[in-house]
Amino acid sequence: MSSTPYEEHTLVENIFIRKFSIDIDPNELTWHWDEEARTFEVISGEGWLFQKDNQLPFHLLKGNSVNINKNEYHRIINDNAKRELIIRLTKHK
Repeated sequence: MSSTPYEEHTLVENIFIRKFSIDIDPNELTWHWDEEARTFEVISGEGWLFQKDNQLPFHLLKGNSVNINKNEYHRIINDNAKRELIIRLTKHK
């Protein structure tokens, strides 16, 4: 069993493709923060939301780009997803 709720493939040193299954246990999609800033672009997915701390969640649509600051609490939500969520994630140093 994986320790992360996604599959990840490295494209280059700081750019990754992540895939979240539509069958993921919602308890695995927890609030968390990361030690570096990051940006992700939605490649595909339907029925997924993203939420930052103290903000309302919003739907993730193909082509959306989302910036996350270092140590900013956030989470992904499976809102009755119809397709797996695939994102291109860039970690900023």
